[in-house]
Order: sequence, then C-alpha cells, then structure tokens
Amino acid sequence: MRDAYHEELDSLTDKLVEMTRLVRSGISRATTALLDSDLQLAENVISRDEEVNALFNEIETSILELMARQQPVAVDLRMIITALRMGTDLERMGDLAVHVAKVARLRHPDSAIPPELRSTIVEMGQIAENLVTKAGSCVATRDVDSALELKHDDDAMDRLHRKLFRSILAKDWQHGVEPAIDITLIGRYYERYADHAVRVAEAVVYLVTGSRPS
Repeated sequence: MRDAYHEELDSLTDKLVEMTRLVRSGISRATTALLDSDLQLAENVISRDEEVNALFNEIETSILELMARQQPVAVDLRMIITALRMGTDLERMGDLAVHVAKVARLRHPDSAIPPELRSTIVEMGQIAENLVTKAGSCVATRDVDSALELKHDDDAMDRLHRKLFRSILAKDWQHGVEPAIDITLIGRYYERYADHAVRVAEAVVYLVTGSRPS
C-alpha cells in the first residue's frame, strides 16, 4: 500500500515536469508567432493550452484523492501542497503564452513588434524559456541551489521589461498608441511568466527545506 502511495507522489512530480515542458514549448512558439506574424502557429499555441489545463486537472484530482485516502502528514503533506502550488503557477504560465499568441493573432498579418524592439522580444523569449527549463530541472532533481539562482536569473527579464517601457515613453516613439499598448501588454506577459517560474523554484526550496526563500 505504501509503495503504491509513494508511486502516486512520484507521479505528481512527473506531471509537473511535463507541465514545464509544455509551457516552455508554448512560450517558444508564441514568441515565434509574435515575431513572424504567424497566424497558424499562434492558433496552435492557443489550442494546445488545453494540454496544460488537462494535466493540471489530473494533478488536482490526484491530490484530492491522496488527501482523502491517505491523509498525508509531515513531508508528504508538504509535497502535496507544494505540487498544487507549482501546478497553479505552471497553468498560469501556459495562459500567459496564450496571451502572447493572441496578440500575434490580433495583429495578423502585421507584426505587433516594431523593428527596433524585435531583439528585445527575442531576448525576453529566450530568458523565459531558460527560466522554465531550469525550473523543470529543479522540480525533477529538487536541487535547492539551482532553485535559488532563478531569482537572480529573473533580474534580466525585469531589466528588459523596463527597457520596453523606456522605449514606449521616449520622445522619438513613432508608432502611436495601439502598438504602445501591445508592447506594454506583451512585456507584462513575459515578466509575469518569469515571476511564475521563480515561484515554482521557490516552491522546490520550500519542499526540500521547509522554509521559504527570503
């Protein structure tokens, strides 16, 4: 009975790691759709978010069943609570990738990104992918040291987010209000995506140590 129980706990970890893979793919494809004004790819990102939602629903169902049947305590209870929190963050990251894709779809066949900001968006997309990849590795290995590094990795995303704002507010901004709104939203989506990745890593720290990072 206990072996089956711990197999179910391990399955939660496997599903969380798979969620990180899915949301990484989502933000990667959403970034490409945004930069290339690729309508088909944007639609693909939007439709495939159902895979992320379905996996999160599986995690929620498993957790409710484990709570009801096993009444976990101590480390096992911490694992279950943490898994739910991580799943919630990852599900939200999938939603944020969808938001990016929806901007691409809205502006098709034009690009929502002015030429001078393309390199910034490329970099934000790369940082987002790196953060979720690292978060997934932390979930799989429970590596506290790597998890603690994500907060510092997120600083680069925050700098780029501020850079977008400076561009929009600059006196030589020539693209009008609508593109400014698009860029504001897009920057916020990437910044929030990164924040959720950090929260996943912080949950790993809490799972292993019982304490939250300062």
